[in-house]
Amino acid sequence: MFRPGISLPGTDAEGEQPRPMEDARQPTAAERVRTLVQSSVSAVLTIPGAEAGPGTPGDGDCAARAVTPDGDVIVLVPADSPEARACAYAQDDDLAAVMEITDVAPVSVPHRIRGRAWVAGWLTPVRGEERAACARLLAQAHPSVPAAGTARRMLRLEVGEAYVDDLWGAEGVEPDEFAAAAPDPLAPHEAELLQHLASAHGEQIRALCLCRAGETVAPLALDRFGLRVRGWSAEAGCMDARYDFPEPVGGVPELRHAMHALFTAAG
Repeated sequence: MFRPGISLPGTDAEGEQPRPMEDARQPTAAERVRTLVQSSVSAVLTIPGAEAGPGTPGDGDCAARAVTPDGDVIVLVPADSPEARACAYAQDDDLAAVMEITDVAPVSVPHRIRGRAWVAGWLTPVRGEERAACARLLAQAHPSVPAAGTARRMLRLEVGEAYVDDLWGAEGVEPDEFAAAAPDPLAPHEAELLQHLASAHGEQIRALCLCRAGETVAPLALDRFGLRVRGWSAEAGCMDARYDFPEPVGGVPELRHAMHALFTAAG
């Protein structure tokens, strides 16, 4: 079973994600939104009230996203999407839009959606001299995604407000908070790291959580402050545990030392 004092509550009657009950070192809401915006997880851009019109499934999908130094979000969308077509005729900042981001755990666990974020603001096309700078930002963030051209369009979302509802809780974010925040340094590698922990260090994860027979456990989330693990069984349902690192880590090399410390303490 999970160690006393570390376990977090299980899901409620509606099957929502477990939430922390105690104060813990954690990313701010602005950092969590910024991390999701700059990640490669699924995101969809919509214009409230706009008709979908003719198009292919997936219109509005953001193939890539990046954030400018001023805190605007640059998105790459299909050129024939309703958003790209509407934006082509928009005047200044009169086109309101919402981007919804869905974060799904990269390992198999119950209640696999870890959270969602919404970023609302005003949409304009990227034009003129801005195109080269925005294209570089997108290429740095998503080098494998084809650049804008005849099939894709770069749009700018000026952030008016943001909201996150995830493993840490639900909270709103102001534009200046979003612009000043930094994404988590482990985010670009998190999926690969969690999959490696699940496949190669399963017994160490079980030892960390003091699991009993019949209980299944898997690493659920990593950030610079610590590791979150999810355990479940037919009898006890679903439960999360959080293990803080001695110090926040700045990258994968520091993470190796932090994980070694956790596993050594558990052993």
